[in-house]
Amino acid sequence: TSAYRHWAGNYLWTGTNKNKGLGVFLRMDLELKQLDWNSNELQFFLRCSVGDEFNLVAVWTKQANSPYFRYIGQLWKYLQLYKDRLASERILICGDLNSNKCWDEWDRWWNHTDVVRELAEFGCKSIYHDHFSEDQGAESRATLYHQRNPLKRYHVDYAFSNMDHVRGSVDVGALE
Repeated sequence: TSAYRHWAGNYLWTGTNKNKGLGVFLRMDLELKQLDWNSNELQFFLRCSVGDEFNLVAVWTKQANSPYFRYIGQLWKYLQLYKDRLASERILICGDLNSNKCWDEWDRWWNHTDVVRELAEFGCKSIYHDHFSEDQGAESRATLYHQRNPLKRYHVDYAFSNMDHVRGSVDVGALE
């Protein structure tokens, strides 16, 4: 429809094909510009600026054919590449991390908990956890019901920011 085309006209996309990837969609009155950061072959990291307000890193972590740095390990590697750059700007990092503290493995140095700690080192905190005063791994609201099963509920989607004030509200939908 024309209403959808108008709404979806301001976007950026990265993906392996036109049907599988990561997109950022903004209202038409906001400026969206892709930033030219080399991804060093890490998949599904989309870096962009939102007007003069802040920079956004949209993320969808995947297995990425990596025997060691799968899922949250992909974000850990990204942070090692761009930590200094991210620390020096107003940033929002958000997306499907496919990760939670409940899956931390003791013999990894890049667990979910390690990534959250590294983000905190440059002032990035989880907007959800800050808003609801909940600890990582103890989320009361799920963002994923694996295979639509209410008993397989997980919190795997996140938004981290180093900005003091993020406008808007925090809401997590429910399984219908």
